Amino acid sequence: MQDTDAHIAWILSKGRMLGLQALVDGLGPRLRDGGMDLMRFRLGMRTTHPLTTALSFVWENEGGPIVQVAAPHGLESRSAYVGSPMEHVATTRTPYRRNLTGPLTDTDHTILHELKERGATDYYGVPLDFVAASSGIMMVVSDGADGFSDDDIALLTTLSQVLSPVAEAHGNFHLATAIATSYLGPNTGQRVLDGQITRGDIETTQAAILFSDIRGWTALNAAEPPERVLEIANGYFEVMSDAVDNNGGEILKFMGDGILALFPSDGSDGGKVQACRQALSAAHAALGIARLADLPVPFGTGIHYGELLYGNVGARERIDFTVLGQSVNIAARVEAFCGRLDEPILLSDHAAQLTGMPTRHVTTEVLKGLDMPMPLHAPNFP
Repeated sequence: MQDTDAHIAWILSKGRMLGLQALVDGLGPRLRDGGMDLMRFRLGMRTTHPLTTALSFVWENEGGPIVQVAAPHGLESRSAYVGSPMEHVATTRTPYRRNLTGPLTDTDHTILHELKERGATDYYGVPLDFVAASSGIMMVVSDGADGFSDDDIALLTTLSQVLSPVAEAHGNFHLATAIATSYLGPNTGQRVLDGQITRGDIETTQAAILFSDIRGWTALNAAEPPERVLEIANGYFEVMSDAVDNNGGEILKFMGDGILALFPSDGSDGGKVQACRQALSAAHAALGIARLADLPVPFGTGIHYGELLYGNVGARERIDFTVLGQSVNIAARVEAFCGRLDEPILLSDHAAQLTGMPTRHVTTEVLKGLDMPMPLHAPNFP
């Protein structure tokens, strides 16, 4: 006999403190141990993410727990979704019930045929209503001889109402994380989520700073239609993102046709060397990725190492998470010479020395804003 109050108490006390995957992994066995012939338990919800349109958290009685399933954008046009019970519940916001003990027809979705072949006898889906515009779904499958009983359906309907605010809270957290990491990067985004959102909340840190931008951007905009320019820019940003991410850095900003990336250091001698080598490796990798991707535009990359201010600046109610300081300015000035000197990568004298890797002196220039001339170096990559 199912203890409805005990299930609700578990969800609202322990279950809600777990991730949604752990919640369904815990609730599924509880319901089955209570006497429900439960074969599958699934929670699904829409999400906001550059790569993902929906998330599902699935438990199955046989084969153990299933990891979180992320559906890419374009879900609505896929055969796995069109005409499915999931589409019915998501579109109509009404429950869906299908007995699977009898014969199925061609009008029944493929997922129902597949579940029946695995021994499923009953399918029940119900919407999870959220306060926000997004929403969720709870879908359960029985493998009992008679499917779900009336008491089972009543219990599941009650639990769906309890699960709705819990799922919405987790969904909102996922949304906040997706927005913060997508627009600020994983490390900076986590700082914001941890509460570093007050203007003037700034720390001093050290890092290798990488500036990069497309050469001939103005001419490109004059020669190509906007759609083509956007396509090229996105291709370049993807090249740089892959190179920076794969070498331990983080893109802090996309700026027009360029990027600003940081390779953090703990300030020790070894940390400085590692950060500069990571930045140089990223710059070199970007050139290789661009060749493989047949990127149609050249770009330059400047690298410097130094101290900078890292945190929030702006107006009272509109702030930006950014970096400030002379080291940032120097990195930008170094990059500006790439086009003039026809060098794809340039390093400041300090960054070149820290890498400890072979470089060649290209020129000595007085950088804008600095009184002393600075030697600029290019890597001796083949």
